[in-house]
Amino acid sequence: MKVTCASLALFFNAAVAIDNGLGLTPPMGWRSWNLYGADVNQSLIEGIMEGMVSKARSVDGVPTSLCDLGYCDVGLDDNWQACGSYGPDEFTYHNELGAPVVNHEVFPDFIAMTSKAHELGLTAGWYGNNCICADSCGDADDHKEESGVACYEGDVNALYQFGFDAVKLDGCGAQRDLDLWSDLINATGKPIMIENCHWGETVPTEDWCPWNFYRTSGDVRASFESILSNLATVTEFAEAGLSKPGCWAYPDMLEVGCEHGPGGDSDPGLTIEETRTHFGAWSIVSSPLTLSHDVNNDTVMDQIWPIIANPEAIAVNQAWAGHSGSPFSSSGATTLRSFKDAEGKVQTVKTADSQYFYKPMKEDGSEVAVLLINQMDDDSQDLTLNFSDVPGLSCSTCSVRCIWGRKDLGDYTDSFTFEGVAAHDSAFLMITSAEAAY
Repeated sequence: MKVTCASLALFFNAAVAIDNGLGLTPPMGWRSWNLYGADVNQSLIEGIMEGMVSKARSVDGVPTSLCDLGYCDVGLDDNWQACGSYGPDEFTYHNELGAPVVNHEVFPDFIAMTSKAHELGLTAGWYGNNCICADSCGDADDHKEESGVACYEGDVNALYQFGFDAVKLDGCGAQRDLDLWSDLINATGKPIMIENCHWGETVPTEDWCPWNFYRTSGDVRASFESILSNLATVTEFAEAGLSKPGCWAYPDMLEVGCEHGPGGDSDPGLTIEETRTHFGAWSIVSSPLTLSHDVNNDTVMDQIWPIIANPEAIAVNQAWAGHSGSPFSSSGATTLRSFKDAEGKVQTVKTADSQYFYKPMKEDGSEVAVLLINQMDDDSQDLTLNFSDVPGLSCSTCSVRCIWGRKDLGDYTDSFTFEGVAAHDSAFLMITSAEAAY
């Protein structure tokens, strides 16, 4: 289907919500940037697709693939385009008619690539408003002049014709009109998952969200400090009820297994304790879970599989009982931490010795997930949870289950202490009313 200005006139009403039936639970999948950066090609992406459906590992003794667990979208990020100078306006990766120019030396056949995804039972994601050779094609002031509309139309036509099922819309080029993107994508008649990657600069309101999930932050890096900094950016949206089915707040892709990514010194990598906390935090705040590591690297996969394949952690992420998850308690000394961002600039984040998050699993308060994070650098901590502090929790005598260990820890009255949580590690718990069981 080709979308033109004529069809645009029929569909362009400021999109209140994408309403494409997608993203009703936090999306799960894989995207290329956090490990591979600009070093991508069709063979790499197709190899990742094969890795996503490999059943080389098991969950509870059953051979299980990443897609079996829900990670079924494989997304290509930046650097698919042929950078240059095109037409009288000197567009950088669109021709003078507005069509995107693909670098066929590295991506010879997008249709074959997306077809492979579909044959494997996966979906395929693309990337627009690119950062590498960011284009002036489009109107940064959202006035929708004709050349800008042509480029939006060209991209959406290509998205549809190439067979992609999802798209990440970055904030670097001039095509920042997400209402226009949404209307044109809806006009194709094909449900396509939309990610708003405007780094927290374009955010939803109570009645406006023309995308399925949206970045609340700049790019995350593979360092514990960057993880904590990005995590903090979702809180205001959770507390305002603006992270919800079909419109999820997103502190960026996961950095599990992504040591020495495109950030160079900014990507030192995470310890296994930090990886556990990172995944648990993204899970409990209902963030989309987007992997980016080499799924065909057995060493990395063996290390992180017990975390990313933990069905109870994933279940917390996918649940919805009216609140997306947020912090409710912090304690101890405050530390000002520094880290390098995606551009190598030094940033800071303030953290306490410990921080606790919660997410309701049932609307009646009889079951709540909590994540207790030891944010100290060197010392283990005994982390005590007072049940009365957990928002909405309805029990004083509660059953406690360890999500990381996948085992019941017993019934407790008023409080529970998890002993010896290592530095940068976390206790991930399910708190259930023991009273309801009797």
